Amino acid sequence: MKLVTTLLLISTIAILSCKPKVFTPKPRGYYAIALPKHDYTLFNKAGFPYQFEYPSYGTILKDSTMTQNMKDQNGIAYWINVDFPQWNARIYLSYKNMNGAADLEKLLNDAHELSFVHTKKADYINEPEFHNDSTHVHGVYYDVGGNAASAVQFFATDSNKHYLRGALYFNVTPNADSLQPMVEFLSKDIEHLIKTLRWK
Repeated sequence: MKLVTTLLLISTIAILSCKPKVFTPKPRGYYAIALPKHDYTLFNKAGFPYQFEYPSYGTILKDSTMTQNMKDQNGIAYWINVDFPQWNARIYLSYKNMNGAADLEKLLNDAHELSFVHTKKADYINEPEFHNDSTHVHGVYYDVGGNAASAVQFFATDSNKHYLRGALYFNVTPNADSLQPMVEFLSKDIEHLIKTLRWK
């Protein structure tokens, strides 16, 4: 009887030990990013038709894609970028001089088309308006969800002479999950830029 029990116990252990191991995949993780405290510096360069506060951990650079013969047309000389090389991110800022309502209508249509080109990859696009009557800064802030190339875009105008368009891009393959902390962080900086925007 003891022999049978022992053999049965050994057989059970042998059978259980041959059971294939089941591996549960771990969820994908992303590197933690140490983010600084929000801090701002005034951009108020002589000759520029606008000023605003930008993050002190960013760098203002002139847009190098403009050729010399384009620099005097429609305010293109005032195109700049706010670079964040530590995060492979950039806020593109393009400025145009306007001649009243006729120019404004075309620029608004362009802004809408440029923002909604991302609908193929976007989960959603929110487009709240903002208005500051005291500074004559009015516009739309485009919050683009999903794996779109640009998660945040905006335009601001005084509806008569000034028009500034901005777009946040990362120099990486779009991945909403991994970029979300950076998008949320830089979105606050873009909102601050808009709130402090003044025309000259």
